[in-house]
Amino acid sequence: MPAAEAAVAVAHDDERNSYEFAFHVLPTVAEGEVAGVFDKIKAHITKAGGEILDEEAPQRIDLAYDIVKHIEGKNRKFHSAYFGWTRFKLASEAIEALDEELEGDANILRALMLRLTRIEEESPFRYHEAHKESKVKVVDEGESLGEDTPAVAEVAEATEEAKAEEVVEEKD
Repeated sequence: MPAAEAAVAVAHDDERNSYEFAFHVLPTVAEGEVAGVFDKIKAHITKAGGEILDEEAPQRIDLAYDIVKHIEGKNRKFHSAYFGWTRFKLASEAIEALDEELEGDANILRALMLRLTRIEEESPFRYHEAHKESKVKVVDEGESLGEDTPAVAEVAEATEEAKAEEVVEEKD
């Protein structure tokens, strides 16, 4: 490629940034319609001049805490939602208008638009895959882990060692 063409290509790449749009779709949306909401989000991005790079389709998850959203004159509390994300390239001048358009979607509970670094762009985190492979056990309130759980045993042992060290220090 001639140097003049290479300079134009580099200039074009510098004008566009990589972004990630992560979102929660309301749990009141029927499961069969969630794909349509996701397609609508991607259509907004491409209409604004964006190029979709990667995505993870929304899947239903339990939220870490309840989210309250004002809908039709009432505050509604949600404890689950459909979580998904998409990564794309877009000119920086168009991102604010796109963000406002996406945030105005009545089917979106909560959303976050991030500009990605090169490292983040090269290494996407797949939430749903990581969540399936997770070794973390969710414990309900009031449920005990039990003394045989390794983490509990290790904490108890460390606490006993610390107390023993305090006693030795006091004697000296």
